[in-house]
Amino acid sequence: MTLDLEAPPWSAPAVGTAARPIRPRRLRRTPALRALVRETRLHPSMLVAPLFVHPGSGRSEPIQSMPGQARLTPDLAAQEAARLADLGVGGILLFGLPEEKDAIGSGASADDGIVQDALRRIRALELPLVTIADTCLCEYTDHGHCGPLAVDGSVDNDAALTRLAATAVSQARAGADLVAPSAMMDGQVAAIRAALDECGLVDTLILSYAAKYASGFYGPFRDAAESPPQFGDRSGYQMDPANGDEALREVLLDVQEGADMVMVKPALPYLDVVRRVKDATRLPVAAYNVSGEYAMVKAAAAAGFIDERAVVLEALTSIRRAGADIVITYHAKDAARWLQ
Repeated sequence: MTLDLEAPPWSAPAVGTAARPIRPRRLRRTPALRALVRETRLHPSMLVAPLFVHPGSGRSEPIQSMPGQARLTPDLAAQEAARLADLGVGGILLFGLPEEKDAIGSGASADDGIVQDALRRIRALELPLVTIADTCLCEYTDHGHCGPLAVDGSVDNDAALTRLAATAVSQARAGADLVAPSAMMDGQVAAIRAALDECGLVDTLILSYAAKYASGFYGPFRDAAESPPQFGDRSGYQMDPANGDEALREVLLDVQEGADMVMVKPALPYLDVVRRVKDATRLPVAAYNVSGEYAMVKAAAAAGFIDERAVVLEALTSIRRAGADIVITYHAKDAARWLQ
C-alpha cells in the first residue's frame, strides 16, 4: 500500500487497498515506548553549571534574585564542583567577584585572582568535569564595562584585546580547560588564541560567546556578579536582539579566528539562532540558559503556577532540540538529579 501523506489519516483508502488508518499514538502508548523513540536526549554530561566566586573562606552568600544560587568562596566552590561531578554534570563555568576593582580590570588577569584561586583548588581534586573560565572584564572594572574606556567614554576595543588575552593566559595557567571570552570585542578570539599559543598553552580550548545579545534577561546575573554598567549600557558591543543574520556573521568570524566551540546567549528567546548556528558551523554549540530565564521559572514555581521539574526539563530539552550540544544553566544540579 502506498500512503498518500497529503490525505487526512482517516480518508477513504485507494481502490483495491485495505482500510488501514494511520495511528501515530501507537508510539506514545507507554513510557517505555516514548523513551525508545525519543528524538532528543538530555543527559547531565551535556550540562554546565555557572558558579559565582567571591573572596574569603567558608562563606556562602545567597543571591536574592536567583533562588537556590549563591556566591561561594573558593573553598566552597571546589566543594560544589565535587558535588556537581558526583551528579554527572559535564562542566562548571566560573565568574569572579574581586575584592577591588579598577579602570582596566586588573584583577581579571592576576595570577592570584579569585577565579584563578578557585580553578587551582578544583583542579587539585581531579574531578571528572570540564573547567571553564568566563573571560571578561566587566566584573573587575569599576565602571562595569567589558574593557578599558576610551577618552570619549566608549569601550576601547583594541585595549580590551590586550587585557582579555592576558586574562585568558592567566586562567589557562591556573587550570581552565576552556576559556570563554564574553566581551564581544572585535578580534578577541584571534588575540586570545595567539596569546595562548605563544605561552605554550596550545591545548587550551576557546569557547566563544560568539552571538551574545544585549538582552533584558541578564538582570539577575548583574546582581549576582555585581557587574551592572555604571553608565549607559552594552548595546554598543552586544548584539541587537532583532538580528539573526548578524549572529551568523559574528559566529563565522570567531570560527575563522580559531574558536573551538561557539555559544549563543541567551538560549530560549534565540532558539532559531541556535539552530542556524549549528547548521552553519557543525562545531560544538553551547547555549546559555541565562539568569532571567532561570529566575522567571523559579518565581512561577514558587507561586504554584507551574510544575518546576516539568518546565525545566522541557526548556532544556527544547534547547537541545534546537541544536545545542552544551547547555549552560543554573538548573544544572536539579536537572542532573531529576535525570538520574
